[in-house]
Amino acid sequence: MNTDSSLYSEDLAPISAENRTWTTWNYAALWISMSLCIPTYMLSSSLIEGGMNWWQAIITIFLGNTVVLIPMILNGHAGAKYGIPFPVFARASFGTAGANIPAMLRAIVACGWFGIQTWIGGFAIFQMTRLWIPSIETLPQIFPNSFGLQTGPAICFILFWLLNMYVVYLGVESIRKLLVFKAFFLPVAALALLFWAISAAHGLGPILNTPSKFTNTTDFFHFFFPALTGMVGFWATLSLNIPDFTRYATSQKAQIKGQIYGLPTSMTLFAFVGVVVTSATAIVFGTTIWDPVVLAGKFDSKLLVSIAMIAVAISTLATNIAANIVSPANDFANLSPSKINFRKGGYITGIIGILIFPWKLIADPTGYIFTWLVGYSSLLGPVGGIMIVDYYLIRKQTLVVDDLYNTKGIYSFSKGFNFKAIIALLIGIVPNVPGFFTTIKVFPSDLFPSWIIGLYSYAWFVGFAFSGFIYWLLMKKKG
Repeated sequence: MNTDSSLYSEDLAPISAENRTWTTWNYAALWISMSLCIPTYMLSSSLIEGGMNWWQAIITIFLGNTVVLIPMILNGHAGAKYGIPFPVFARASFGTAGANIPAMLRAIVACGWFGIQTWIGGFAIFQMTRLWIPSIETLPQIFPNSFGLQTGPAICFILFWLLNMYVVYLGVESIRKLLVFKAFFLPVAALALLFWAISAAHGLGPILNTPSKFTNTTDFFHFFFPALTGMVGFWATLSLNIPDFTRYATSQKAQIKGQIYGLPTSMTLFAFVGVVVTSATAIVFGTTIWDPVVLAGKFDSKLLVSIAMIAVAISTLATNIAANIVSPANDFANLSPSKINFRKGGYITGIIGILIFPWKLIADPTGYIFTWLVGYSSLLGPVGGIMIVDYYLIRKQTLVVDDLYNTKGIYSFSKGFNFKAIIALLIGIVPNVPGFFTTIKVFPSDLFPSWIIGLYSYAWFVGFAFSGFIYWLLMKKKG
């Protein structure tokens, strides 16, 4: 293979056919493992808090995961066919140097997820600590009010963040046993919560009879479409870097069937637990509690809450390192392999994870869905559109693998950048900018026509379609 040292490493090299061992079951198990996490629970419960009834929430989640399954399988094809990871696949459309742009967009989103998961783990530790040391709740306020951060939760968050950074220092191998623990604990915990909800609410009947808060179809759809975009956005990152996993597939059929069996089903089933439990909290406590960590803190038994919160923290730590550190750490390292190793990349991820103020993002369902999930889907949708159009319509599923690792090959374009892809990316992002800035209240809502702001509700779809179409036009045009 004719390769350039700046583009090639053992981690980025194509996986040979004899080393591709992942079967249908492996992919189904991967999705079951990744779906069973606290944010999935919060995803479904936030829809209930937002006003949906149980079946509206379940249908929204199922539809969102069925939609995102399509780019997941389409992008996964190149990984399974050529054995290449996401950053290398992105070189075909963005250029050998330009591939760093989608890699960085994905990395920043992963940093955000790292921050959110770290906050969840830290808050679990706070819920446990306050039972044994009540004074932690009344510590003097040391952060400005604009931070929206109390001292007690902040201390636990920083301690849990330091634990994550220590695991990065030790290396990824140290997390394997925790992942096994998570695989056993979370399904058991989910079932325990489900049985509690059914018992405390005196059966499923009262829970499933909880009505929708939407009094007319206009109000419902005003919430439904951004929520659906949020559901798609939840896995928008993985829909790009799924080749990182499918490169190990024994066949195309294995990755396709495995993802179909694993993703929509496990997400919907675990989301159902979140829907039932959140609906039950409205009956039992008279108010909707959408955060399972807050809910656990409502129970009387100190020992029970302590065990549950320690388990949540360990499970969150395992998920965080596996899902939200490995990928961005490698992306940052890819920027300058000689200066940034995996460990430094992990530290960069950790620092950015704090700077996004994760406690604000998940303080309420509006911030979680409309700001975080929909917001970053507006960046990743365009990347997905470009990569899929390039692979299927421009290159007809045919790549020259050697040239993906060569600075002077056909994917070098202009000094390593395919400016047609960059133009298409920017055009796909622009329509969603007014809606995003209006949502985070940078712009007043009357600054733009309502239909332009309304595009943001469909951010992932708008970006995917705009960028994909513009890229196709630009690439079909010679010169």
